[in-house]
Amino acid sequence: MSLVSFWQAPSNIAIVKYWGKYGIQLPCNSSISLSLEAACTQTKVEVLPLSGKGTEVHFYLDGERKESFETKIWTLLHLLGDDCRFWKEHSLRISSSNTFPHSAGIASSASGMAALALCLLDLEFKFREQERPLNFFQIASSWARLGSGSACRSLFGGFVSWGKAEGLNSSLEEGAPLPFQVHSVFKGMKDAILLVDQAEKKVSSTIGHGLMVDHWFSERRFLQAEAHTQRLLSILKEGDAEGFVELTEAEALSLHAMMMTSASNYLLMRPNTIAVIEEIRAFRKQTGLPVCFTLDAGPNIHLLYPATIENRVKTLIDNLTQDFCLGKNLIDSMGTGPVELNSKE
Repeated sequence: MSLVSFWQAPSNIAIVKYWGKYGIQLPCNSSISLSLEAACTQTKVEVLPLSGKGTEVHFYLDGERKESFETKIWTLLHLLGDDCRFWKEHSLRISSSNTFPHSAGIASSASGMAALALCLLDLEFKFREQERPLNFFQIASSWARLGSGSACRSLFGGFVSWGKAEGLNSSLEEGAPLPFQVHSVFKGMKDAILLVDQAEKKVSSTIGHGLMVDHWFSERRFLQAEAHTQRLLSILKEGDAEGFVELTEAEALSLHAMMMTSASNYLLMRPNTIAVIEEIRAFRKQTGLPVCFTLDAGPNIHLLYPATIENRVKTLIDNLTQDFCLGKNLIDSMGTGPVELNSKE
């Protein structure tokens, strides 16, 4: 019988964006994200005997082997060094699936690497015959970061920070929950992911981060992000819904402005992205409701709003879906973080 670890980790959507890195997956600015509930990756790692070829890593997504992702896993394993040793004398079969469709505007790399890091760390302690330490999730966060920067924020629920700044418990190496209870206005936040385009991105996030190195506006952007982090902390404490709307949309547009003004500039927003943004702003002006949009590094819209106005926002979502989207959307909400799953092995 093989030794198995099986975990589920959520995706997250950044409110204050991380864009630009240095060293080994270290952020040029602090960031704050919202962990989701339904949008998750479920990953199972089975430890198998060595084959005649030595250590092998086989990765399967929805039952189909994906050798391209195996390269990323090998990179992560080597970056972990002596902190993770068990795999050197075994082979790994990694089976993963997402609760959301590919190219849905949800960061699968964040949830995927977070779930994988949990499995690897869990197995390392099992092989060492040690109990999990109290900082198990903090360690997993630092491991996940090595695979995908934003993955370090997917090890916790609610609003999560990454980076070193006043008022944060996080560091450059790992994410952490905010050190205070957010105002009741922001508890149970909803995220309607509106799909306007499912084509594969022409420019990867890795390349996009690299273009920040010599960007004309990078230093000003990093200062803006740090200022927004401090402002968002106050907003979340005080329940300033209007301030949240303003800051969230400014951050989304700043992210895409950096892409559009880089040396090798590119545009990820599509015509219907702009159309949906205009409709959201018109709805907000007409109703006075605190609905706002944000964007990841892609064309699809995340519509954020308090759970208390869900019924009133439904009409907007239905209209946007019918007029500008691909005939479907994903309704999610603030999540509580990773879950260990029961294995049938």
